[in-house]
Amino acid sequence: MEFTGDLGQILSITINDDKTVAYLQFIKKDEDFSCTMDALHQFLHVQGIKYGIQEDIVKRFAVNPREYFFSKTPIAIGVEPQQGEDGKIRYAVPMDDDVRYKPLETDDGKVDFKEVTHLNNVRKGQLIAELVPPLPGRPGTAVTGEAIPNKAGKEARFKIGKNVVLNPEQNAMYAAIDGLVTQTDKGKLNVFPVYEINGDIDYSTGNIDFVGTVVIRGNVLTGFKVTAAGDIRVVGGVEGAELYAEGSIEITGGIIGYNKGVIKAGHTVKSSFIQDGNVLAGEDVVVTQSIMHSNIRAGRDVICSGTKGLIVGGSIQAGERVTARIIGNPMSTTTSIEVGVLPELRNELMDLRQQVKDIMANLDKSEKALTLLDQLASLGKLTPDKVEMRSKLGLTKKSHVQEMNDLKERMLNIEKALEDTGKARVDVLKMIYGGSKIVIGRYTKYIKEPVSRMSFYFSEGDISMSVYV
Repeated sequence: MEFTGDLGQILSITINDDKTVAYLQFIKKDEDFSCTMDALHQFLHVQGIKYGIQEDIVKRFAVNPREYFFSKTPIAIGVEPQQGEDGKIRYAVPMDDDVRYKPLETDDGKVDFKEVTHLNNVRKGQLIAELVPPLPGRPGTAVTGEAIPNKAGKEARFKIGKNVVLNPEQNAMYAAIDGLVTQTDKGKLNVFPVYEINGDIDYSTGNIDFVGTVVIRGNVLTGFKVTAAGDIRVVGGVEGAELYAEGSIEITGGIIGYNKGVIKAGHTVKSSFIQDGNVLAGEDVVVTQSIMHSNIRAGRDVICSGTKGLIVGGSIQAGERVTARIIGNPMSTTTSIEVGVLPELRNELMDLRQQVKDIMANLDKSEKALTLLDQLASLGKLTPDKVEMRSKLGLTKKSHVQEMNDLKERMLNIEKALEDTGKARVDVLKMIYGGSKIVIGRYTKYIKEPVSRMSFYFSEGDISMSVYV
């Protein structure tokens, strides 16, 4: 017979956390219980269920309620919100920075360390990159009939460097000159012309300081200096010289530093070998043969995993990872390997904090001036030049607020990166000898006896080891 009392004494409705599913369940199981579709609809309405009611379940429940005695049945299903997607930059030319250094693996499984990615030239007016707009997504609907808000995607923004132009819509970037597309500090896109020297850097050329990419088809001799806003490529070797590039540095013939001079790149340094050298890279240091008695500092990885793949003596520091075939030697030459070190990021964080402090001071001045002008406006004493000043101050304030938000976001990312030692590791592909030491963050592990094929990483408050696979 049909139940004529309060259905709430027999049935219960529960809703999941995001309010997209409502479940029907028996509190009491009465074999004689029955109810009509209308009665169940009325009960659902009283319980606040107004959207996504599963009519087929309602009908079946009314015909045979005993079928649902021991189950928790979805009686209403809402619509989950679709989150928006952030906009992005789509590159129209291959970007060297998009591809981490990786030697070419041939079909027979061998690795060709001579095959590397090179930057591509572009012509004036050629499309470099375009903005892909964000997707807004859509809100969802709860079983109670309420809208469930969604998060819209963020607009992507170009970071404009030298010799590039934007279209009127500000959503596409083109080369302003013939040259080489190079990504420099903080992801700025530039087009740099290339300057080639067909011989050595010596007294016949003097020091080189160029606003683009420098290609040297010879050697860089001791005591000379090459500075480039783009990349530096040396077909020969580098002695105790100074090389500074905002982009990357590639040296075919290797580095013999004689413990003087320095090789410093904003991105990556690649060389066949480094001996008695000082090398700093914002990203990776990639060496195909050996690193001997050198001081190496990389913001990301130091990779020395070629046929020889040897690191002996000196100090190696990497923000994330060091990979080598052999570390140290049987004579127990002191070799220091340190990972999880990001000195450039720490320096950048200090600079950003100072910038935020300066902007705050400027904002305070702007706000005081605006308050004074607002008071004059309320008294009707705002002259035309003061109206213009008020407008300019308003724009300046808006610009400062946007800049400060960007700086704070960058600071947050840096702080997270400095706390994260999860990526810090040392991979030994063949052997590490006694005399070597592994440093991860604040922890040090001294190697007393030779150990083969091992990975070192930070885990549970100490440096752990596991077999390299």
